[in-house]
Amino acid sequence: MMERFAQIQRTGGPEVIEWADVQLTEPAPGEVRMRNLAVGLNFIDTYHRSGLYPMAKPCGLGMEAAGIIEAVGDGVSDWQVGDRVATFGPTIGAYCTARNIAANSLFGVPDDISHEVAAAGLLKGCTTEFLVERCAKVQPQWDVLVHAAAGGVGLLLVQWLKHVGARVIGTVSTDEKAALARAAGADHVILYGKEDVARQVRELTGGKGVEVSFDGVGLETWETSLIATARRGLIVSYGNASGPVSGVNLATLAQKGSLYVSRPTLFDYYHNPAERAAGAEYVFDMFRQGVIEMTIGQRYALEGAAQAHRDLEARMTIGSSVLIPSGIK
Repeated sequence: MMERFAQIQRTGGPEVIEWADVQLTEPAPGEVRMRNLAVGLNFIDTYHRSGLYPMAKPCGLGMEAAGIIEAVGDGVSDWQVGDRVATFGPTIGAYCTARNIAANSLFGVPDDISHEVAAAGLLKGCTTEFLVERCAKVQPQWDVLVHAAAGGVGLLLVQWLKHVGARVIGTVSTDEKAALARAAGADHVILYGKEDVARQVRELTGGKGVEVSFDGVGLETWETSLIATARRGLIVSYGNASGPVSGVNLATLAQKGSLYVSRPTLFDYYHNPAERAAGAEYVFDMFRQGVIEMTIGQRYALEGAAQAHRDLEARMTIGSSVLIPSGIK
């Protein structure tokens, strides 16, 4: 059976995404064949496509997907045909109808978690878990700033932080997104295109600033995070939606109040099998309990990936997005 795969021959805008038909071989030892029922869309996909994160070409796109195991290669004992699974990498190539993938990169999906939630929420949920619990180690009563609070990770961050007991200040671009951030639990929401975010944060915190700034936007919000973060506070710069932060001056960190800065990556916190399994189960349990809810604001056909990238980069999306292969209901 021929399968559809996205590929890029060169870096550039969404127009460089091409589609090809590929005949899959039997899974190699240590691999399984995974049929995708839903594919997650993440900002890191645009970094791979644009060349911000360099990769050898040609290559596939996409890290996150959920589906069913259709075949098992030699030496695979942890998985069986019919198992519900999800993956968020590190191997890219999730924009496809099916593929052969290393068995040790999979997570089991519980029966009470839908494929769409798993595809849209596993990477973002695990990102949220490690950012809050193990990177920033947020404590009750802390004031915390979340940039892009109505995005896929942003909405999960707001919900998780409120569960921890933090006071959350979110930034968004529109009134519609402000309503979403408030519904997720944000105590205060600032429209960054219309208001001075740093000044507002200082006023809301009695002049001290926030203990932690979660910044997935990057270049456009770096100065704001510097000004809004309290003495000896932490800036967690976890994304580059507006471009990468570069040329960080250590003297500036001293001048702004002996600030700490972390530029963490998911795979350093989900490095070994035990961390991966424990983190994913924690996230699925948070979904199960209703502590966090996945807002899937957009659904695209799988081959509508280019439009999905355009919408994501233009900040036209709300919450998370999924790509659905043809024939999946």
